[in-house]
Amino acid sequence: MRIVRIVSILPLLLAGAAEAQAQVPAPVTPMPGQVLVSGTVPDEASKAAMLARVRELYGYERVVDQIAIGNVVLPPNWNGYVQKLINPNLKLITKGQIRIDGNDVSVRGEVANEAQRQQIASDIAASLNPTYTVKNGLRVSAAEQDLLDTTLGKRIIEFESGQAVIRPSGLVILDEMAAALLKVKGKKVEVIGHTDNTGLRQSNVALSLARAEAVRTYLAGKAVDAAMINVSGQGPDRPVADNATADGRARNRRIEFRVAD
Repeated sequence: MRIVRIVSILPLLLAGAAEAQAQVPAPVTPMPGQVLVSGTVPDEASKAAMLARVRELYGYERVVDQIAIGNVVLPPNWNGYVQKLINPNLKLITKGQIRIDGNDVSVRGEVANEAQRQQIASDIAASLNPTYTVKNGLRVSAAEQDLLDTTLGKRIIEFESGQAVIRPSGLVILDEMAAALLKVKGKKVEVIGHTDNTGLRQSNVALSLARAEAVRTYLAGKAVDAAMINVSGQGPDRPVADNATADGRARNRRIEFRVAD
C-alpha cells in the first residue's frame, strides 16, 4: 500500500508515490533551504494537517506544497502517526529523506554523530505501533563535521544572562572554532543558537538568533569568511537535556555548528 511521501531538499525529504488517479501539481525544483512536501493523500483534511505540521517545524515560507489528492487508503490512525514522525529531531538530519509507504518508514541522510543516528531511529520507532517497520539509512556526516564536533567537544559557549554578549570563556572556545572553520573549504556552516525553556518562546527564539549572530560577527573578526556562515535561532525547541534541572538548562543554552553542504 503506497501512500505518501514528504520531501525536503536541505534539511530533509519526506516522500511517497503519487497514484495515477491523483491531480498531481506541476513539479517544482526547490530552492536551497526549502522543504518540498509531495505525494498523495485521500482528502483535503489529511493534506492540511500534514502541511500545518511541516510548516510549524520548518517555517511557513520554507515549505513547498506538492501534495496531491487521490484514491489512496490510509492505515488506521496514519495521520496521527505522521504527525508524531514530523518532530524537531528531523531538523538534525541534512541531505536526507523520509519515505512513508503505508506501514513502511525509511529514513536516510546525514547526522552529526553515531548517538544522533541511533537516537533518531529509536525515536521514530517509538512513535509508531508494531505494525510499522523502520529502516535506518542515516549515516554520520563527513570529516568537516567531525572536525567541528571534535573542536567544540562537550563545551558550552556561554553568554551573559539574557544577552547576546559572549563571555570570555566562550571567546576562548570561539578562537579554537575559528581555526577549525578555516580548514572547512568550499562549504557552508550553519551556526545555530539554542536556549532553555525559561520565559516566553518568542523571546527565546529571538535571543538564540541574536547569539548566533554574535558568534558569526566574532568569527568574522578572526578571518573566517562571514559569507560561509548562515545563522539561525531555534530557541527552546531542540533541548538536549531536561529543562527541569539547572544542569539540563545550562546544557540546552548552547551554540551548534553544522556543515550544511
